[in-house]
This record gives sequence, structure tokens and C-alpha cells, in this order.
Amino acid sequence: MTTVIIIIHVIVCLALISIVLLQHGKGAGIGAAFGGSSQTVFGSTGAAPFLAKLTAVAAILFMLTSLSLTFLGRHQEVSVMHGLKSKPTTQQQAPAPAKPAEKPAKPNQPAVPAQ
Repeated sequence: MTTVIIIIHVIVCLALISIVLLQHGKGAGIGAAFGGSSQTVFGSTGAAPFLAKLTAVAAILFMLTSLSLTFLGRHQEVSVMHGLKSKPTTQQQAPAPAKPAEKPAKPNQPAVPAQ
């Protein structure tokens, strides 16, 4: 069940991002007024456009899937400490100090062939 809701949640999230990026900003009328556009400064919105309604539906679905994932996740007690039995901690000993480095032996000299 959780996997299905996660898949729906991701799809709705991507759709919501796409829908918001497709829309014109609210300030487009003001910016266009200085460019000589025929729109009024504040513009009349009239009926909500299709993308605005689609944004509202996607936002509601996103909130519902978020809440349902929260409630489903609360009922599952998954913890990194789950199943760990309390054991007495043992004292770890410090590693023995390293021996001082010995001087490297002289490398073998190549034998010179006798003539």
C-alpha cells in the first residue's frame, strides 16, 4: 500500500512542478504594460483558467498523499535500534604503539659480470 502511494505521490509532484512552470506569472500584466501591451496594468482574471484549476487539484492530491504517507509511516515502527539487545559494553583496548621504523636495508647491488 505504501509503495502505491509513494508512486502516486512522485507522479503528482512532477505534474505539479510541470503545471506551475507552464503558467504565466501574476505580474505578467504589469511587466507587459511597460512594453506597450494592450492588457491593463492589473489585468482582469475573470474565470480561473484550466491550468489554475489543474494546479489546485494537483496541490490537493499532493497534500493528501503526503498526509497518508505520514500516517502510514507512523504505524510502522522502523528503527535502526529495533531488535538490538542491550549488551554490556566492553572496553576496547588501545592499539599497541607502533614499533619504530627500522632503517631500510641497502638494496642489492647488481652483480657486475666479470670480463
